[in-house]
Amino acid sequence: MSREEMVKVLEEIALLLELKDENPFKIKAYRSGAETVRSFPDDIVARAAANDLKGIKGIGDALRDKLHEMATTGKLEFYEKLRAEFPASLFDLFEIQGLGAKKIKVLHRELGIASLEDLRAACVSGQIAGLAGFGAKTQSNLLEAMAHRESFAGQFRLGAVASVVESLLDDLRDHPDAHRVAVCGSYRRAKEVVHDIDLLVATSNPSELTAYFVSLAGIQKVLMHGDTKASVILDNGLQCDLRAVTNKQFPFALQYFSGSKEHNVALRQLALRRGWSLNEYDFTVVRDDAQALPEVNEEKDIYHALGLPFIEPELRENLGEIESATNHDLPRLIEIANLRGTFHNHTTESDGKNSLEEMAAAAEELGLQYLGIADHSKSSFQANGLNEQRLLQQVQEIAEFNAKQQGFRVFAGSEVDILKDGSLDFSNDILAQLDYCVASVHNAFTLSEEEMTRRIIRAMENEHVTMLGHLTGRLLLKRDAYAVNHSKIIDCAAETRTVIELNCNPMRLDMDWRWWRRARDRGVLCSINPDAHHTEQFRFLHFGVLQARKGWLRRDDVINTFSLEKMQEWLARPKHLR
Repeated sequence: MSREEMVKVLEEIALLLELKDENPFKIKAYRSGAETVRSFPDDIVARAAANDLKGIKGIGDALRDKLHEMATTGKLEFYEKLRAEFPASLFDLFEIQGLGAKKIKVLHRELGIASLEDLRAACVSGQIAGLAGFGAKTQSNLLEAMAHRESFAGQFRLGAVASVVESLLDDLRDHPDAHRVAVCGSYRRAKEVVHDIDLLVATSNPSELTAYFVSLAGIQKVLMHGDTKASVILDNGLQCDLRAVTNKQFPFALQYFSGSKEHNVALRQLALRRGWSLNEYDFTVVRDDAQALPEVNEEKDIYHALGLPFIEPELRENLGEIESATNHDLPRLIEIANLRGTFHNHTTESDGKNSLEEMAAAAEELGLQYLGIADHSKSSFQANGLNEQRLLQQVQEIAEFNAKQQGFRVFAGSEVDILKDGSLDFSNDILAQLDYCVASVHNAFTLSEEEMTRRIIRAMENEHVTMLGHLTGRLLLKRDAYAVNHSKIIDCAAETRTVIELNCNPMRLDMDWRWWRRARDRGVLCSINPDAHHTEQFRFLHFGVLQARKGWLRRDDVINTFSLEKMQEWLARPKHLR
């Protein structure tokens, strides 16, 4: 059992206990245990298997025994018995926006609702509106949330499938007949949402590889199994397709199945000008006056044969990359190794799960030189937002922490709510005492595009607002973006020298990659921020870099590639001089 699976089990136990009206302290113990497992710096699974968890804060004797059982048997009898007390379909309700354990408990107890079908019928009949604590508005919202979920059927967030993809790649690489292995498709192009996964393997024994693939653990259903192709549905509903090719065909197949379709069409046109046909297997001569066929050993050789430099997979959307490559004007894209720090991170002072010291230690362990702490402001009461007194106390604590550091620094900030009229949750006198400020919208999402745009622009015009947080408020496959005029926001950011955040929580990936090239060309800087609520979420930076690359961003376009010295100097300047 992996770390992620352990966390999921513990979190579901907490939900189940809540449904059963169990002791709140017991419920909290499992939630705390899940966070401890998630953020534990060592190999928690190996430690659990060796029964070496004694003395770890947040893991008592009972939880230690359960983790040991999971690590050694791959299951937990207590969890399975607990789950058996409820219909399996009940857990689908947790996927609906606006439903948590407390409301689901009421629905199950009062109306016997145990599935999405039950919930829909109760909404249509008007029963939900009559429940205490629900009402007609909640009923309408639930119907809308269910329709929203159905519209996203068969789609998966990039971050939600990454660990599954890497595990499949590792499994394929373990086979002795696999010479080269790769993932293709929209996943390789770093699309924020994928429909399926395309895997590719070079082998001299294709039938052996496809048979091995369909026998792997975690497969719910085999859709197709041939000598060179196989297609399966995984336990999480994700479709994965494998194609086995020869080593000679591999570069062509890698390029072709990575797509996009529009990018490939443009490449085939370039090939035809040279008298060749380009497909997933090879170059072939189609004209008597064709140029000599090139030797191709790697994917980059295909591009070079067509007179182009290698085009990174993230750019292959036929949005100008062919023209830029033809003009030898492709950007040198940012890399994860370029990052020196990050902003917009939370601690236990608001709704984070780790202390300031723990967050800083994890960031430094990653090789970062600085970390920005931006806990919520007071209007985000649901996130335990800080009032003025608590914020200034945190600023003092950060100063004391920094006094003990060498070569690493924590910047004191705040994620300040943008209020409905565009004013900010803290006065300028308070904001002036911070190193930086992230301004974000957390409520009143139903404003018109004009009103929301005006609201955000007013906040950006404040001299103390360093960066704009998660521009559209979207939650991928869960909540649509609120209406906002991206072009006007980008123009305002350029004029006011406001940084726009690329919030790289895989649920958000906001601002969307489709707008970053325009922002870059207007001179707007980006900050790749994980919006981390615990140390494990620093790994979201990987997805942020992928989205920045997809948005054509270079190292110099991203402020958190600045060295510590440069970052300090940049933040010290008045906003209009940055």
